[in-house]
Amino acid sequence: MSGLAMAQQRMTEAGVPQRAIDVFSSFYAKLEQGDSGMIREADVEPLDGIDHAGSLQLSDEECRAAAGVTAVIKLNGGLGTSMGLDKAKTLLSVRPDLTFLDVIVGQVRHLRQTLDVRLPLLFMNSFRTRDDTLAALARYDDLEVEGLPIDFLQNREPKLRADDLTPVDWPADPSLEWCPPGHGDLYTALEVSGILDALLDAGYRYATVSNADNLGSAPDPAMMGWFAASGAPYAAEVCRRTPADVKGGHIVVRKSDGRLVLRETAQVAPEDAPEADDPQRHQYFHCNNLWFDLRVMKATLEARDGILGLPLIRNAKTVDPTDPSSTKVVQIESAMGAAVEVFEGATAIEVDRSRFLPVKTTNDLMLLRSDVYGVGEDFRVRAQVSSAPLVDLDRRFYTTIADFDARIPEAPSLVDATSLRVKGDWRFGRGVTVRGDVALDDSGAAQSVPAGAQLG
Repeated sequence: MSGLAMAQQRMTEAGVPQRAIDVFSSFYAKLEQGDSGMIREADVEPLDGIDHAGSLQLSDEECRAAAGVTAVIKLNGGLGTSMGLDKAKTLLSVRPDLTFLDVIVGQVRHLRQTLDVRLPLLFMNSFRTRDDTLAALARYDDLEVEGLPIDFLQNREPKLRADDLTPVDWPADPSLEWCPPGHGDLYTALEVSGILDALLDAGYRYATVSNADNLGSAPDPAMMGWFAASGAPYAAEVCRRTPADVKGGHIVVRKSDGRLVLRETAQVAPEDAPEADDPQRHQYFHCNNLWFDLRVMKATLEARDGILGLPLIRNAKTVDPTDPSSTKVVQIESAMGAAVEVFEGATAIEVDRSRFLPVKTTNDLMLLRSDVYGVGEDFRVRAQVSSAPLVDLDRRFYTTIADFDARIPEAPSLVDATSLRVKGDWRFGRGVTVRGDVALDDSGAAQSVPAGAQLG
C-alpha cells in the first residue's frame, strides 16, 4: 500500500471528512513531486498604491449595516508549544483577571451593544484546544448567536515519515501521530462543518478572520464598511515592513496575471533573498488578518470540488516536538492568506501596526502584560507609547510560561523603557520600573530585582 493510501485509510478510520481527505491528497501529490512552492523574484512585482485604513470615510450607518452581515472568526488551534504549553494559548492571562479569550469576547460584546447587531463570534479550534476553550467560554451565556455554534473544528491529518512519506507510528503517544493542516484548512473546515452554509442561511455575507493570539485585530466597523463597499471577494490586511519583518510572508503581484500572491519565507529562493528581504522593494507583510465574501467562497469551493489549490508548505518536524531525537516527520500545511491568489479582484489594505500584536514568545507576552499596552472599556488593546520597547529575555530561563511566570509574576512598568535585555537567571519582584535602556547581566547564579526597584 502506498504512503498516500495508508494516510487516506487512517484518516477515513478516524472520521476525517472526505473533502478534507481530498485536499490532503492533492497536497500529498505535490509533496511527492518535490513541489517546493518557490515564487521567483523574476516572476513578481512589488505591491504598490493601496489604500490605508486610516483614510477611510464611511458613515456610521454604512458601518453598522456592514457589521450586521459580518461574522468574526478567530483561529484558535495553537497550543503555544514553543512556550511550553499543552493547552490553548488563548487561556493565558493578559491581565490578572483577563485571558486572551476574555478580551476577544469583550470586543465582540461591546460592538454588539453599541451597534445593535448580532455579530457572531466563531472559534476554529483544533482537536487539542477545543475542550479547554469551550469550558472557558461556558460562563458567557450570551455569546452564542441563535442558530450558530461558537466553534467549529479544524481538520487533522497524519504526520508523515520524512524518509518514505508513510504515516508515522508513535505508540508512546498516538495523539502525536496527528497534526492540524495549517490555517489554510480554514476554508475546508468551514465547508465540511456546515458553518459556511449556516452563516449564509442566517443572512451573513462577509467574514473577518484573524489569529486569536493577535489582540490587535479587534473587529472594526470601519473595516467592515470598507470591505462591504469594495465589492472585493477577498482582502488582506497588510502592514509596512521593517528590517525585523523579513521572516514573515509578504504580498507580491504575479506578473503573469496581475493577481496578489502571498510569498512566505520558505517560498523564497536563496538567490532571491536580498531583493525579497528588502523592505524598500517589498513594502508590505501580511498581518494574517483577512476578509472574504461568504457567497463567493461557497461558489469557489463548489466549482473546485473543495480544493482551492493553495501552495504547499512542507514543514519538517520531529514526531514529538519536545524530543529532537524522535522520528523526523513532514507536516503538510498551507497558509490561509495564500487564498488571496485564488480570487480574481482580491485586494489589500494597509493598516497600522496596532492591528498586528501577535504573541509568539514570552518577550511578546511580557510587553502585552505591561503598561506599554492598555485594555479599554471597549476591550480594544492600545499602545500607550509611540514605539514599544525591545524586550529580550534569556531563552535558557524564560522560554516556557512556567519559567517566565515563576521569575516574573508581575510585568515591570515598561512605558518609559527603550529596551530591557536580561541575561541569566533573574527574578523580578512586584512594582519594578524600567526606564531607558536596561541590561541585566549573567553572574552565573540566580539574582533578584527587588520589589519596587527603579532600573535605568
